[in-house]
Amino acid sequence: MNDSSFEAMADEIDGLLGIDQQKHAGWHADSIAVRGYEGIDARTGSISYPLYQSATFAHPAWGQSTGYCYSRCGNPTRLELENTIALLEGGKKAMAFSSGMAAITTLLKLLRAGDHVLVSDDLYGGTYRLFSNIYTHYGLEFDYVDLTDPDVLAASFKPNTRLVFLETPTNPTMKVADVAAVGEAAHAHGAVFAVDNTFLTMYFQKPFELGADVVIYSGTKYLCGHNDVLSGFLILRDNTLLEPLFNATMSEGNQLDPFDSWLMLRSLKTLGVRLRQQERNAKRIAEALKANPHVTDVFYVGDPDHPNYELSKRQTTGFGAMISFKTDTHERALAVLERTKLILFAESLGGTESLVTYPLVQTHGSIPKPILDKLGIDDRLLRLSVGIEDIDDLLADLEQALA
Repeated sequence: MNDSSFEAMADEIDGLLGIDQQKHAGWHADSIAVRGYEGIDARTGSISYPLYQSATFAHPAWGQSTGYCYSRCGNPTRLELENTIALLEGGKKAMAFSSGMAAITTLLKLLRAGDHVLVSDDLYGGTYRLFSNIYTHYGLEFDYVDLTDPDVLAASFKPNTRLVFLETPTNPTMKVADVAAVGEAAHAHGAVFAVDNTFLTMYFQKPFELGADVVIYSGTKYLCGHNDVLSGFLILRDNTLLEPLFNATMSEGNQLDPFDSWLMLRSLKTLGVRLRQQERNAKRIAEALKANPHVTDVFYVGDPDHPNYELSKRQTTGFGAMISFKTDTHERALAVLERTKLILFAESLGGTESLVTYPLVQTHGSIPKPILDKLGIDDRLLRLSVGIEDIDDLLADLEQALA
């Protein structure tokens, strides 16, 4: 590139300014996920979008560009993934990263020392660690508050609040916030509103329709769905925030590589099929856990007894497949981790395999104990990511593990 201005980059980098949001108008999510944004390779007719495993691209002549120069600035395979994600989400521009944490790190580049951020009090431990252990040293201020409580939310804004970061449903206690209400409050105070939509994906929840400015994903989870790719995404409602975010990722080089982008395109094709099966399994498992004498609490947003069940029905089209539950004793919780045979004891979530996790020392081990105690994340709490296995086998595995 001969000119480093954003306007010049937009002229030279293919797709930098985002998608045609009317492309494939009328198609449902399943069809878009299968076909992708461009989908078929224009040159060869390949129905599997090509893998452009190249770090750099030749220019036809001085002052001429193919739309690509260097894969840190743009890559055709990554662009097809980003455009497909943006179209599925209902946004203008998506950016693909090497992990969900890389995506969140880039989002924070919108801020400056002295800025204040409101964050869900119950959220992924890695996000808490990034905010509290890293970015406080750069002068950012974070307050972790119950964003599901309108009064608490209203009282938590400060004159320097620049970002509201909402995770819903929360990890791991499955609290649900009124997304539209949080968004209204954020915008009333001039703050950017970002929603981590990892647990439900755009298949079940559309944060842009509820007022979000930015949607965040750990693509490693449901969007990949096969536990074989680390990835993350930022999707923007419009291009208002694009320039600083693109400049940050282009400078830092934390984008998703071409091969993993190609694997993610493969994974998206089965997103709806996987999610529907996982949700069906989760509903059955939640019912079984509630009936088990050794389980004292079940946290699943699709449970009619969940305190936010009606809210979830209003703002989502599905409940997902994440369940947390408490056993009657600490010893039984540890026994479940050791005794399951089909369900694997492992971190992460959203894949085809069912996984059970011990949040206290795994996903939330970096959060101080007083906060964990307040949230009810104790030594009896287990988190279950429900996969696509046969439901009778899953139920039998849990029954014998809890016995």
